[in-house]
Amino acid sequence: MSFDRLGLSPDLLRAVAAQGYAEPTPVQAEAIPIVLAGRDLLAGAQTGTGKTAAFVLPMLQRLATTPARGPAFPPGAAPARGTVPPARGAGNGRAPIRTLILTPTRELCLQVEESVRTYSSQRPVRSVPIYGGVGFDPQVRALRSGAAVVVATPGRLLDHVTQRTIDLSTVEILVLDEADRMLDMGFIRDIRKILALLPAQRQNLLFSATFSAEIRQLADGLLRDPAFVQVTPKNTTADLVRQVIHPVDRERKRELLSHLIRTGRIDQALVFTRTKHGANRLSQQLERDGINAAAIHGNKSQSQRVRALSDLKNGRVAILVATDVAARGLDIDALPHVVNYELPTVPEDYIHRIGRTGRAGIDGDAVSLVCIDEAPLLHGIERLLGRGIAAETISGFEPDRSIRAEPIKFRSGMVGHQAAGGQRSMGGSRPMNGSRSAGRGAAAPARGGSPTRGGATPGHRGAH
Repeated sequence: MSFDRLGLSPDLLRAVAAQGYAEPTPVQAEAIPIVLAGRDLLAGAQTGTGKTAAFVLPMLQRLATTPARGPAFPPGAAPARGTVPPARGAGNGRAPIRTLILTPTRELCLQVEESVRTYSSQRPVRSVPIYGGVGFDPQVRALRSGAAVVVATPGRLLDHVTQRTIDLSTVEILVLDEADRMLDMGFIRDIRKILALLPAQRQNLLFSATFSAEIRQLADGLLRDPAFVQVTPKNTTADLVRQVIHPVDRERKRELLSHLIRTGRIDQALVFTRTKHGANRLSQQLERDGINAAAIHGNKSQSQRVRALSDLKNGRVAILVATDVAARGLDIDALPHVVNYELPTVPEDYIHRIGRTGRAGIDGDAVSLVCIDEAPLLHGIERLLGRGIAAETISGFEPDRSIRAEPIKFRSGMVGHQAAGGQRSMGGSRPMNGSRSAGRGAAAPARGGSPTRGGATPGHRGAH
């Protein structure tokens, strides 16, 4: 299928072609006609499936082909009890906000807003990104200039609502991007506050990589007779990601990671830790090992985060160490490796993490360094996936079977080392040589290679 069969306008088709995209991805092929028809949508799509274009392209077409409606609060009218008054200056003739896109992180906010500008290049649509960690006044000035599309993180958006610097009474299309991550980050109350400020008559689009009971509950209250698109089975990993675990003692993880990098089995990589302190510590240790590394987490300023990401893309650093929250929404083309230096405490986060590789038709490797303490976490991940992950013990780093598991300390408390259904020894009774097939979607040992994966990019790729 080609993009010109999806009902997109010539302007949008030219913008897509200018980005080098020839064929829509599955989520784009299914979602774009639904959004163009004005229906609500619940979409199950992971990072790297082209989901951003799946809502940005039809959203831009609807803005171009339907007239803007007036504010829910006419100038001089009083809002209903319990609602926030309209923004100062609302109804003064500036372009109304017609689309609101909510994202969990500032990085994703910036990337989605950039996509809006990219795909509206043939017929410009003014858009504004609203996110925390930067100055408030420049955002106020941008909003006063008018914007048809606002891309925002929930917390900073509510700051503007409180200060009456934004008017949401004209929103026609609401998009919740990576809704599962927003709920994981505790934004559900903020989201409900925002929903209460929007017009009742609007189109709602909800995109989520995983479907928990909370997501289902949110969708049930938000969407009206929605169409459902599921481009991959729920709670599964991308086909092009090869997964492997390397059993290792807890005190030798950093040594093993350095060994894998030095021997070329891992080159450019995004490495995950559970905490900000752990990210800082690991990046410093890698630097002492002579490996160019940087850390990215919530305590870093926006400029520091942008610089670290740029350094990874440009090859100035080989390893970017990140926490789950900081890495959410990072867009790194052809990233060859994701490393779980520490397994996530929530199994669904494993899917989010390794979704940073194996994108746009380019294969990638997800490597997990797992100690005996993390056996319950691994068990939870494999139960979510519905299958085991191949294990390979690296020569010289064989786990010491005399070491006993210890509880892992988390911010919310302690997790014991006994998993439901029993604990599996990380020194293992199952095959540890990674002998499974390395075909699409199969687990296999990590391998080295260039960030372009040996030029494996296919001739056609979907828009992202």
